[in-house]
Amino acid sequence: MMNEQHSILDRMHGMVEAWDDARDRRSIFLRCYALMTGNMLSSIERGEFHDNDWVRKLLHHFAEYYFRALDAYDRGDPAVPAVWRVAHEAAATHHAMTLQHLFLGVNAHINFDLALTLVDLLADEWEQMPQPYRRERHADYCMVNDIIASTIDAVQDDVLERYTPALGVVDAVFGRIDEWAISRVITRWREQVWENAVALMELPHDTRRDDVVTLIEAMALERSDAILFREGMASFKHLV
Repeated sequence: MMNEQHSILDRMHGMVEAWDDARDRRSIFLRCYALMTGNMLSSIERGEFHDNDWVRKLLHHFAEYYFRALDAYDRGDPAVPAVWRVAHEAAATHHAMTLQHLFLGVNAHINFDLALTLVDLLADEWEQMPQPYRRERHADYCMVNDIIASTIDAVQDDVLERYTPALGVVDAVFGRIDEWAISRVITRWREQVWENAVALMELPHDTRRDDVVTLIEAMALERSDAILFREGMASFKHLV
């Protein structure tokens, strides 16, 4: 398992270094993602989940969505998910702020990729799964929120301040309020993602799955617009 762990982290760290050298702003989200992935893998290795093997599968399948969307964008594939296209194009223009780049990536990966990842891993067993096992799956999923929350300080220090040093002054004056806000938004998004995934798995058989996936991506795109202030400051209502 350690080789598998090093493989995914080595790939992330290698890309971050290359992007930093090229002044590619996509490194902002990926540096954060690598921090959280490392903490997740450590928790799995310590056996902290009800089903560590399932959480490991979740983590790696989730990462595959990120890398597939990235590869599609880099080769000019028109099928790249629209919400990821927004994030990558914003990074290319350098017009967005550090926190916006971070949230554009987090939004695409959580509000779109994560819902599909959950369906991929749960759909075949969900209908026949007893309620106690469903609760354990959900408990493991929710425990990730605690790992994310514990990583936020490192995101502030190792990611945000690296690209925007003035944020250190904000921290010194206002304390860790900004970290609390980031953690709260991500936790709320992940709660909605679980609800969306369950709704997808419990669709009537005559409902087109693609239509629901399109709706999920449309909701994520609304959040991208809010993050980029495309509808003015009032658009922040779409963030939560």
